[in-house]
Amino acid sequence: MKNIVLIGFMGVGKGSIAREIIKNSSYIAIDTDDLIESMQNRKVKTIFEEEGEEYFRKLEKDISLWLEKNIKNTLISTGGGFYKVKNLKKIGTIVLLDSPFEEIIKRIVEHPNADKKLQKRPLLSDLEKAKALYDGRRSEYLKLADVVIDVTNKSAHDCAKELLKKVKKYA
Repeated sequence: MKNIVLIGFMGVGKGSIAREIIKNSSYIAIDTDDLIESMQNRKVKTIFEEEGEEYFRKLEKDISLWLEKNIKNTLISTGGGFYKVKNLKKIGTIVLLDSPFEEIIKRIVEHPNADKKLQKRPLLSDLEKAKALYDGRRSEYLKLADVVIDVTNKSAHDCAKELLKKVKKYA
């Protein structure tokens, strides 16, 4: 089995879908933001505040090189900007979890932990800027994706099931 690399805009459901996949497959899962937080011993939001986005993107690059060399047969959830790493295709099969911006925001706002979810995403603090970021990234996500899963109005379980079926041909 090759790695599966989940990409998509922040809040699209990469973590939720990853948790469903590991329930229903032999994959283990890791999250690039969690790896960075462990490596830095501080939250992504704090890294952004103290060091800036450029520093954070350097950390993502370092993690991507480590993933390429050391990780196999794993489901990898990534941060929204991780797709920019140069070696993404070498890490595994790229799966885009896709949804319109408005649906992503609605999903976050309606979540029981909405405040916490918004707090941990510094780039969502200004929705106008976030929408522009989404618009800029979406076409890039589509170019990179081996598989696209439209997650709009679907449960994490249904998305996971569809994803596992579609990635079989890349294993």
